[in-house]
Amino acid sequence: MYIYNVTTNVDESIQEEWMEWMQNTHIPSVLNTGKFTEAKICRVMINEEMGGTTFSVQYTAESLEAINSFTKNEGIRIENEAFIKFGEKQLSFRTNLELISTH
Repeated sequence: MYIYNVTTNVDESIQEEWMEWMQNTHIPSVLNTGKFTEAKICRVMINEEMGGTTFSVQYTAESLEAINSFTKNEGIRIENEAFIKFGEKQLSFRTNLELISTH
């Protein structure tokens, strides 16, 4: 199993709107691509020097090929939607993770 992890620092002024948009628009749009089986939103439990709150959205995929297909075909368009809506009040970076084991 693989995880496409998007970590985003969200300015306090848009946090409520961002969370609603993520849950009702953005995440359903990503899941509707058929590349992922589920998504989780987590709050990163750190105090950010730059302010805001940091969240991790973890999209589960059956294969690395599914993640690569998403980033190549749909990812840029979907990522741009967030930038158009929220601009620089949110800052994201992405990582691919491979699940090794669960206990």
